[in-house]
Amino acid sequence: MFKGLRIIELAGVMAGPAAGSFFSELGADVVKIENPRTGGDITRQWKLPSENPAASTSAYFAAVNWRKLHLFLDLEDPSCLEQVYDMIRQADVMICNWKKGDAQKFKLDPNTVAALNPGIIYANINGFGDEEDRVAFDVVLQAETGWMFMNGTPSSPPVKLPVAIIDLFASHQLKEGILTALIQKYKTGKGSRVSVSLFDAAIAALANQAANYITAGHIPQRNGSLHPNIAPYGEILTCKDGVQVVLAIGSDRQFKNLCDILNCPEVYADQRYAHNTDRVHNRNTLIGVLQSKVQSYSSDSFLELCRQNHVPVGAIRDLQQVFELPSAKELILSDDAGKRVKSAIFKVEELV
Repeated sequence: MFKGLRIIELAGVMAGPAAGSFFSELGADVVKIENPRTGGDITRQWKLPSENPAASTSAYFAAVNWRKLHLFLDLEDPSCLEQVYDMIRQADVMICNWKKGDAQKFKLDPNTVAALNPGIIYANINGFGDEEDRVAFDVVLQAETGWMFMNGTPSSPPVKLPVAIIDLFASHQLKEGILTALIQKYKTGKGSRVSVSLFDAAIAALANQAANYITAGHIPQRNGSLHPNIAPYGEILTCKDGVQVVLAIGSDRQFKNLCDILNCPEVYADQRYAHNTDRVHNRNTLIGVLQSKVQSYSSDSFLELCRQNHVPVGAIRDLQQVFELPSAKELILSDDAGKRVKSAIFKVEELV
């Protein structure tokens, strides 16, 4: 899709490199500039205890740096900077993650870059906006934008999500901005500046939780996997063989089908559980009733009955179980940097 598109990446950690990796997966030529004085992207050293300590890259680094050309150039060295300028003159997109003052320090601010190449897309991710110079890491943003406060169980402290979710939200926003700017360039021939902050991306991704607060003043508390608006949604049940499954019942019809599968029509007829609003109010007693019914079913039989009757239920798998699935294996990419999963997983096909 993007064969011939030339991208210069001056970004580290997750958000910026994930955007660059998206384009590289779709055929773009991505040149990643790393600082030789610091050993390159900091995530090269973010290794698990089980990884090879002598390897030049980590699994974390491999996750968002597939099929890129890596150049170690010191931007404070005039000769290295001139090499970068030469690449910028030929590039279509430049991806960076400067905080306030960094771009000017390295003589790679938007005005300087635009003078070298007026048609370039200058795309920058920062932490808290163009006027803030705070160092930003994902867990800090999860804390300051409400994500940690509402994540966890009633008995746990605030808990971060186990992936750098704010980085990934910002990366998606940056990709959308770059794609929009490319369409504009094809129409006008002019370049653009695209900027995204981790803070704004985190707030935008609050979605229904934000709407619940803005509309009704609802402040979500730590409630495990339970959904504040729907029940039983997020409730976890244990089958006869010890396998845990999670429910995602989104309608009264789905709840009736679940009760039919479990051979308990009296539960659906109970006015405490007849409609979603009732089930949300009485979910603490409902979960006990459902658990008493499902414990006589093996997970395979229960999941198959749910599939046949269009009841949304999922088995809770660890990552070994996930990557034993053929459909998950098909999403693995590998190169000299290591193995990773695809980020561009959509399909675009011509209409016939």
